[in-house]
Amino acid sequence: MVKHIVLFQLKKDLPADRRHEVMMAFKSGIEALPATIPSIRKVRVAFNINPAEQWDICLESAFDSLADATAYGQHPAHQAVAGALKPHVAARSCVDFEV
Repeated sequence: MVKHIVLFQLKKDLPADRRHEVMMAFKSGIEALPATIPSIRKVRVAFNINPAEQWDICLESAFDSLADATAYGQHPAHQAVAGALKPHVAARSCVDFEV
């Protein structure tokens, strides 16, 4: 199994109410993807509660293989959700590892 962890830092100038809307839309969009992308074994989006840290959103997902994780990243449904978040992202970090 492969874990796919992605961290997002939102732009600092994003107003608080819009920030919340963007984060909730991303969470609901990503967590709905298993219905469309059956290779997703697990998916969860969580929000950082520690204001001293730089990352705002954590995406944790699991796949049977790295090939499945890569295909998920290229899937049009994933691209639509990620595309809606992208204009609001200041930084992104990702790691894929076997468990």
